[in-house]
Amino acid sequence: MPRSEIVGTDAGDARITWHPAEKKARLLLALSHGAGGGIEARDLRAIAAALPAHGVSVALVEQPWRVAGKKLAPAPKTLDVGWRGVWPALEEKGLPVISGGRSAGARVACRTATELGSAAVLALSFPLHPPGKPEKSRADELLGAGVPTLVVQGGNDPFGKPAEFPGGRYELVEVPYGDHGFAVPKKAELTQDEAVAIVTDGVTRWAGMLDA
Repeated sequence: MPRSEIVGTDAGDARITWHPAEKKARLLLALSHGAGGGIEARDLRAIAAALPAHGVSVALVEQPWRVAGKKLAPAPKTLDVGWRGVWPALEEKGLPVISGGRSAGARVACRTATELGSAAVLALSFPLHPPGKPEKSRADELLGAGVPTLVVQGGNDPFGKPAEFPGGRYELVEVPYGDHGFAVPKKAELTQDEAVAIVTDGVTRWAGMLDA
């Protein structure tokens, strides 16, 4: 059963909701949310439900601004402070930690991966650029992660379609027709459940190949 705990950070109190592995855990996947939502995002919930059956514990992390009930995310540096603050609680489990998140949370994971000693990075809906502004690329954050990285990206994500991503040492899984939240149109050639399954199957396969 999931359980939650409050963890103090220099950016305020964060919250971790633990989804322990069903059998002996080999990895811990820590996932944070984006700037426009929380851990109720469809992909985060689906991953937290799927991975424990495969020996991966999942920690869904709510940044301090969400715990405090604020509607707007703070500056990237403050998000990084919050993420650093929860890291000791993650490391206490004694497992290799995959640092991950969706959108803004993916950027945080990439920026801090080497510093915190992440085993790998999972970037869900990485915001490669602001919508309509491809010239303002954030590719340097992704390419600078320095650890094995998986990007899961919607085929119609306005923050960066898969074809826009530069070459680099990372793997990319495309969710056809998916937008920034992996929602697919009703007329798409796959259902919403099938789209979410592409996310969970891709993450499960990738995590299974990581050295623990």
